[in-house]
Amino acid sequence: MTNQVRTYDAGYGGFEVSQEQRNKVLRNTYWLLALSLLPTVLGAWVGVSTGITAALSGGLGLIVFLGGAFGFMFAIEKTKNSAAGVPVLLGFTFFMGLMLSRMIAMVLGFSNGAELVMTAFGGTAGVFLAMASLATVIKRDLSSMGKWLFVGAIVLLVGGIVNVFVGSTAGMMALSVAAIGIFSAFMLYDLKRIMDGGETNYISATLALYLDLFNVFQSLLALLGIMGGERD
Repeated sequence: MTNQVRTYDAGYGGFEVSQEQRNKVLRNTYWLLALSLLPTVLGAWVGVSTGITAALSGGLGLIVFLGGAFGFMFAIEKTKNSAAGVPVLLGFTFFMGLMLSRMIAMVLGFSNGAELVMTAFGGTAGVFLAMASLATVIKRDLSSMGKWLFVGAIVLLVGGIVNVFVGSTAGMMALSVAAIGIFSAFMLYDLKRIMDGGETNYISATLALYLDLFNVFQSLLALLGIMGGERD
């Protein structure tokens, strides 16, 4: 009789998580992450086609976005261990696509707008592949990065809120560059956390990676629009 060998290591917080379970969480996360892009694209298409988000500028847009995003994230946290978790997450990604449609519509107003959108998408995919590859070869525990990245995200959020009312193009560029760096690092942190057994719920894992990807894409798109947008 052959012995089935499973490797158990102490994960984040000292919990022992089998390699088999880690692989299952990572696999399910990748599948759900790919699925979550469909409602995002649908939401963006609805927003661009109908112009429903065109009036959501300034303070009103900020209130709708923050209220909707945090409301959905609270609901996802409450339902992540139930059958409702996946539909709620997909509803959230549709909402995020809808909120993104205003920026996409603005970029598509450039003569090279479609090219800029595809460049931002390709750049985001490249960052994800780079971080995923890096996460597989780094052996050290990256859990200490979490608190610093969280502080960076809060600073970005506050800076973004201030810039909504200031309307500085230079400020937008600086925030976009910082966001690309911070959320790329967050991507590495979140992927490594799954691989090390620190996250065992694939819905929570998907939410974290989705937010990383969303912020990198949005920031790349903003930069490309500011620096590379061409008028007829």
